[in-house]
Amino acid sequence: MDAEQLTVRIQLLPEHPDFDAPQASHFQPARDGDAGIDLVACESISLAPGQRAAVSAGIRIALPPGIEGQVRPRSGRSFKEALTVINAPGTIDPGYRGPIKVLLMNAAAAVDPADLKGPTEDLASRLGSGLLRRSVHIKRGERIAQLVFGRFERPTIEITDQIDEDTARGAGGFGSTGVESNSPGVV
Repeated sequence: MDAEQLTVRIQLLPEHPDFDAPQASHFQPARDGDAGIDLVACESISLAPGQRAAVSAGIRIALPPGIEGQVRPRSGRSFKEALTVINAPGTIDPGYRGPIKVLLMNAAAAVDPADLKGPTEDLASRLGSGLLRRSVHIKRGERIAQLVFGRFERPTIEITDQIDEDTARGAGGFGSTGVESNSPGVV
């Protein structure tokens, strides 16, 4: 199935004149079939374990009506360095015209793995002694997140006194599949 062509306008921000901005070709998926484009940091920054920061991608975008942008973590950096996007996916509305900033966090724990006891001991040994409390260093121009575009629906909201609860799932949630509970409302 051929995807409908979508045009997104990207503006490089003039407030970062020393930023070696990517060229237009950078804002294409790396391979045919890839969903997202990379966002890069336009400033260098180090994040200690647990620290977070809003890192500018050095761009603004103009999305067509009915299209949103979702800022998502890069899987490799999340796995190798515990770098994540705090509000993933971060939503960029079609009417937003401000600078794109990525809300990053070093999700590494600020603990010494040697202090871990019990079931977490194996985790510490598998991750290595430094990963759990290592700072993440981001250099200007490095890929920090990905931006994925998608269509969204605007539903009509109807306030009611009652909703249909007669479904196979019912009110079960939060890991309720295959779990018995003797307490109503507790899953």
